[in-house]
Amino acid sequence: MSQTSDAMELREEDIAKHVSVALSLLEGFDHAPRIGKAADEVPRSERSPGIGARRRFRSTTPGLATRRTTPSGAVQLLARIEGADDGDTLVTPLQATVMHALRRATAIALAVAENVAEQSGLGDLKRANLEGSLPAARKSEFSELLAAEALVTLYVFGNATAYLLSSHLSETTVEVGDVDEVLTDNGQTALHGALWELDQDIAAHAQDDARLVATVSAFAEALMEKVALRAQTAPRLEGFRGASWRVEADDFTIAGFSPASKAKSTKLTMTFKKPNEVVGNHIAKYQAMKLAKMLMAYDFDRRLNPFADLGGFIFTFMGDGAPGTGKTTLIQMMAGLISEYCGNAGYPFRYQNLSTDNIDSYQGKSGQNAKAFINNIIDPSVIGFGTIDDIDQLAGKRGDRQSSAGQLEITAVLMESFAGANTVVRGNCTFGMFSNYPENVDDALRQRAGARFLVDGPQTREDYVDILFLLMGKNHDIPLGDHNVFEAQAIKKAVAASFESHSRPHEAGLLRVYEAVRGEIGELDTINKLGTYLKGIREADERFTGRAIKNITDAVKVRAMDFELPDEWMENPDLFLFKGYDAKKAMIEDMRQPITVEMVIQEINRYADSEFRYADKSDEVAIENAVREMGRMEEAKKRYLGGREG
Repeated sequence: MSQTSDAMELREEDIAKHVSVALSLLEGFDHAPRIGKAADEVPRSERSPGIGARRRFRSTTPGLATRRTTPSGAVQLLARIEGADDGDTLVTPLQATVMHALRRATAIALAVAENVAEQSGLGDLKRANLEGSLPAARKSEFSELLAAEALVTLYVFGNATAYLLSSHLSETTVEVGDVDEVLTDNGQTALHGALWELDQDIAAHAQDDARLVATVSAFAEALMEKVALRAQTAPRLEGFRGASWRVEADDFTIAGFSPASKAKSTKLTMTFKKPNEVVGNHIAKYQAMKLAKMLMAYDFDRRLNPFADLGGFIFTFMGDGAPGTGKTTLIQMMAGLISEYCGNAGYPFRYQNLSTDNIDSYQGKSGQNAKAFINNIIDPSVIGFGTIDDIDQLAGKRGDRQSSAGQLEITAVLMESFAGANTVVRGNCTFGMFSNYPENVDDALRQRAGARFLVDGPQTREDYVDILFLLMGKNHDIPLGDHNVFEAQAIKKAVAASFESHSRPHEAGLLRVYEAVRGEIGELDTINKLGTYLKGIREADERFTGRAIKNITDAVKVRAMDFELPDEWMENPDLFLFKGYDAKKAMIEDMRQPITVEMVIQEINRYADSEFRYADKSDEVAIENAVREMGRMEEAKKRYLGGREG
């Protein structure tokens, strides 16, 4: 993977001078846990039921009352790892790999922390403190910088460990829980605490090599998450957040509190579909084809896509339609196109679907599964495509008593990830939500879908002839008759007609608003009049909020990019994909079209039609359920009264 343009090189000699310290830490040190609890430390039992044990003596000397009395113990991580295979006298290759990864990660963490300390002035303050010449006025700054050093050391250690072991992970998973012993006195003490807790986790979970790697990796991920959360409010970390370092030998980039991961593709086993095998669904098919090519414009050096920069990138979209209209076929087509394009360019491609298997009865696990899915796809070192098929079954609707705790956890994670305060759209990935019943999806989550793909399947007589011809295959002698196969699927002609049809609303409720506003103010040909129309829609449906306006304007910007990148650009990467970011951006800008009033009206109607369609279905379902419940109560009342009379 190419190097990020602004990354400083972390030289091997800078890492090498910390290797001996790293090795000595892994060989053994003493540590008395302050926050974490040792595995062999169990609470004292009561002497008999109802009679508690004697309270331990509490010192009245100031300061001593809060001092931990847990005895220190030798942490010998290398010996612990050697003993993870139930007594085998030889170190296995995977054990050696874990040992090497931990030593390397520790040395890298110490090197980065030293680099940050020199830039922040902590190095000078440390020297002054050793000489006894640290000014009293700077003691507070010194403490804050030491705490920052501890957080940097811990995060880089976790990041490097997870990265170096990522290619050795198997299907085995381990739950290590939260990391408790996060100490922020200084970098060395922080490592003591982390390695002590890692030693505890290996003792508890690593019964074999596969579980050893899984345990160390899970600990590293949990440590990164805990430290990143702590760092959000910690001072003196601006220098680390804004800088990045490159370890060339490991192909490893440290970029603040962002996790690094190896750019690995997922091996797809799905059946891919060609665009001409998707019958009907003209707008959805067209936008999916455009989006597949948009993703390929991503620049790995700049870690940004020119389409995201220019405002025409679809980060999230929702495809809805009746069962059997082609949602799965659309997914297979889009995944197939991206996979083919990435294969030509040599880019890593990662596809994943969030399914009902990710809903877990264990509290918090469903949310963790959803977060892992998101992190896997948004990894900036790959081209990613994530799908959530049947999202109405996966993500719970808040306030719905039928939604399980696991479904609500998934809803919360998706809402935060798709349009939360920390969401960064780089343009390397896209998420598609698909549903037969979008009215059952939580309103706020549904509105986080920036684009709407109406998957309505075949519509015309020609569509039905095409799909019959396609599905019949070739093992027959039935003549085709007077028909040009797939001519109706000529995408540009069909899409133009589809967009034109949205010049007027399709849903009856929206059409009434449209006619009323036009009757009052005339043609919608200015921003003032278009805004009046939007206000009218809001009065008819209170769920039509500011987010809806943003989604509409984003869709309009996509229409301004209403062109397909030429196929030859995908087939020959040198023509476009391998060019520099600025060159790619300029080539795209040259193809951009001006925004017209017609585009804006069509996109308002497309989006509002979908919201009215969802709202009408949702209201109708709620009314039907209420009527059914009232009928049951009425029947129950009759039976109850009849029973009493008898």
